[in-house]
Amino acid sequence: MALYIYNTMSRSKEEFVPLEPGKVKMYVCGPTVYGYIHIGNARPVIVFDIVQGYLEQLGYDVEYVVNFTDVDDKLIRKADEMGLTVPEVAETFINAFLEDTKGLNVRPASRHPRVTQSMDLIISFIKELVDKDYAYESGGDVFYRTAKFAEYGKLSRQNLDELQFGIRIEVDSRKENPEDFVLWKAAKPGEISWHSPWGDGRPGWHIECSAMAREFLGDTIDIHGGGQDLTFPHHECECAQSEALTGKPLSNYWMHNGFLNIGDEKMSKSLGNGLLVRDFLSRFKGGAIRYFMLSTHYRNPLNFGEEALISAEKSVDRIASAAGNVKHRLSLAPDTAGGQVSPELAAKLDAIVKQYHEKMQDDFNTPDAITAVFEWVNAANLALSDNSLSHADLAALQSAFEELNSVLRLVPEAQEEDADDEVERLIEERTEARKAKNWSRSDEIRDILSAMGIILEDTPQGIRWRRK
Repeated sequence: MALYIYNTMSRSKEEFVPLEPGKVKMYVCGPTVYGYIHIGNARPVIVFDIVQGYLEQLGYDVEYVVNFTDVDDKLIRKADEMGLTVPEVAETFINAFLEDTKGLNVRPASRHPRVTQSMDLIISFIKELVDKDYAYESGGDVFYRTAKFAEYGKLSRQNLDELQFGIRIEVDSRKENPEDFVLWKAAKPGEISWHSPWGDGRPGWHIECSAMAREFLGDTIDIHGGGQDLTFPHHECECAQSEALTGKPLSNYWMHNGFLNIGDEKMSKSLGNGLLVRDFLSRFKGGAIRYFMLSTHYRNPLNFGEEALISAEKSVDRIASAAGNVKHRLSLAPDTAGGQVSPELAAKLDAIVKQYHEKMQDDFNTPDAITAVFEWVNAANLALSDNSLSHADLAALQSAFEELNSVLRLVPEAQEEDADDEVERLIEERTEARKAKNWSRSDEIRDILSAMGIILEDTPQGIRWRRK
């Protein structure tokens, strides 16, 4: 089997062939850290966490870079509102981002470079563009000459005439052309700034990622990703800057996830319809939010509804219950040396795992990969109905689940019912109370466990517990 990725540049699925065998260089545009992330921001975070995870499952060594934009107009305004410095605001919301994404079962990227820590790289990049006549200084700002880059518009498939309409930039008489975009912005009085050959200022948005991608991954990378809204102008401008400087493709594969909508509107902070991830994490498991996001293909639009999260949590609970039952039975089954998996179960599990990989290798088709997970749930529940199930069979069931879940991470390891000394102690005390017919103490302990988020289940092999 080969991995196929939909490439925005070619508008087609292409077989993935990395620049260097066994290694993948991936850059995804990260957040501007002036507030808490909303549920729409969570979609690309989860999508590219899946991409990184599956590439690693295939055996690739993945260098995954996600930047933090920690200085721009929004941060400056936020700092004024909060009575803090820009670095203090950035630090607050970077920590919040890492906390919230951890709650979504997302692993940190290999690197999280910050704009403010990359200023020398950015200034050097701009200077090289000026030296090559792809950029010019005007009134303390530096602009990119879009007309000089013949392929400008190739990613978004717009030409310069079309781009004169709807570009998210202000009309500026200092520009040679309306489509030219800013690389360096002169500082206003009192603003945070850095010294440069063109005066004190700070970088424009687009140049940041070009400079950091080049510094940490090289002139050409394997995969560049982000939300659909970044295709133009952000990624288009990145292409123009980087390729004008190096003469090489910036990325061999461009990946973009679809919007997450509320009703007919894209979710965004600017529209005031951003629902915060941390608020949902106080009510739903991270796995439920992942399930909701992954139940629609990443390139398709996704309509948000709270009822969908409620349904997702029920589905995740069903998966977690089956996984927990297998783990519980496995802990009790005698390990007979040389035991063999039953041929029927082995064939079923092989088919399920094969189905999962076939779907994931078809442009990370997570909805169908989740279908394979439920095939495993059905197989596990059927097998568990046999009280004499062997240790080898149970181990095979658990191994298959771990392969399916290690990337999707619908059930994090913390929810796979690992023993907890306090929980086990209370369960043992409750068992003794029941034997002594001390029903009041038994009920009291059950209430304590319930308050801890522990659910008790009676099984033929004894009491089993799981987290809500």
